[in-house]
Amino acid sequence: MEGFQTILKFFMNKKTALGYSFMALLTMGGERVFSLVAFRCPCSSENFRYGLVFLFSPALVLLVIGYFLNSKTWKLFTGCWVNPRKIFPRGNTCHFFYVFGQITLNALVAPVMWLSVALLNGTFYECAMSGLENPDYLQAVCHRKSEKCFEELHKVACDKSSMPFSESDELKRTLQAQSQMLGWCVIVTTALLSLLTTCCASCQSKVSHLQLKFWRVYAEKEKEQMEEIFQLYATKLSERNLKCFFENKALEAIPLPAFQAWEDASQLYSFSSSKQHYSTIHKLVEEGQKETNEERETMLDFVDRKEIP
Repeated sequence: MEGFQTILKFFMNKKTALGYSFMALLTMGGERVFSLVAFRCPCSSENFRYGLVFLFSPALVLLVIGYFLNSKTWKLFTGCWVNPRKIFPRGNTCHFFYVFGQITLNALVAPVMWLSVALLNGTFYECAMSGLENPDYLQAVCHRKSEKCFEELHKVACDKSSMPFSESDELKRTLQAQSQMLGWCVIVTTALLSLLTTCCASCQSKVSHLQLKFWRVYAEKEKEQMEEIFQLYATKLSERNLKCFFENKALEAIPLPAFQAWEDASQLYSFSSSKQHYSTIHKLVEEGQKETNEERETMLDFVDRKEIP
């Protein structure tokens, strides 16, 4: 039993790394299946458009899914049409772009993985670039090749050209090498930008490493227990309502947060060293709920590691 708990604790501590590893494996598998099952290079003048669609469309879909699955997206945009001050608070109109930028960085993980894997494989790029009709590009690729290279480059991806095999194979290898070099450029650039972003955020943080670690643990525990509390109170309320309806009994009071409390608890939050609140709910229960106001301005206090003066 202790061994099982140790293994479980290890996986819980490494769940972010495991999640990214699983996403990478899923992306590799999806790209491979996509290449074998759905992708059929037309070997015509449509090569360029067809290859680019297969290269970038899945990345765009993954980006949209990344936005959709991020809970911070809905915290940011829910109710913004009714109360625009929620995303553009007075005196801090650029805060929205800062928050949305963080959400975008998280959403870009899967699309970048897709592009990296697709470029390293080279199938989509080979098809697309074999159909590019730019004279300068054709001159560079077909340098020291026969005249048929200029006319039948779009057929190379399908092995249907009338060029000698050695020449056709060399062109395919050239296109695949270009694709793989671009793939590694994407990977290296992404890794360096991630490192720089993390280092800049850590260097500017006024919160110590241990306190930041405690904050993350607290946020995770609060999230887990909130789901349990939601289930508990939703069950209690539904049971009470159904019993009152079918048994015609008097209502039994069940304490629930007021509308304003739900609004305040749904705001995004960032840590403040002066008040030592680790979440929006923590701040709400210690400072009390705000009074309801018709023109109440909703402040966005967010982000991981950004401190409010």
